[in-house]
Amino acid sequence: MKYKSVFDIIGPIMIGPSSSHTAGAARIGRVARTLFGVRPDKVVVSFYGSFAQTYRGHGTDVAIIGGILDFDTYDPRIPESIALAQQLGMDITFVEEDAIVDHPNTARIWMTDGQKEIEVVGISIGGGKIEITELNGFELKLSGMHPAILVVHNDKYGAISSVTNILAKYQINIGHMEVARKEIGKTALMVIEVDHNIEEHVMQEIQSLPNIIQVTRMVE
Repeated sequence: MKYKSVFDIIGPIMIGPSSSHTAGAARIGRVARTLFGVRPDKVVVSFYGSFAQTYRGHGTDVAIIGGILDFDTYDPRIPESIALAQQLGMDITFVEEDAIVDHPNTARIWMTDGQKEIEVVGISIGGGKIEITELNGFELKLSGMHPAILVVHNDKYGAISSVTNILAKYQINIGHMEVARKEIGKTALMVIEVDHNIEEHVMQEIQSLPNIIQVTRMVE
């Protein structure tokens, strides 16, 4: 394996004790918050595998809530994040799951603000790196380390090319892209990681396309 920097080996600047169980969990929570867009009123976090066995001792619980509060991995407020969230009126539940999963450091986050809800599954793969593997039932692979857009769209001919054509028009290079769907002809999800942050006017142009339901942006 090749490493781009020393931080790929030792992990990010963070509140400890573990890059996998703390920094990774904070990033999972923060990506979930970004995808949701607002601070939720109610959160249910289900831990699997190693996360379920050690989350209290390794600070996985405070880290993931810190991420949901939009704290970075090194934010000194992380150890107090659960208390801070409760002060803001957030209802928090942790569930220790015994189901066998593909990765030992897996968390499922369900959130609602009373009007909308989201369910995100993330895994911590080491050194503070993560992957989001599921969003509202759609399987995907999102690192959370690069700018990206997530496009919910009708599974119709031309929907994908219409989005990529706009990115090409603005010379936005695609680093990784995948499409997931539950049923042919129903709703689908495009996940597109790019090299640079996408500006608001590009987002609006994509949102205005036929068959596009929702566009969410993740910035670096």
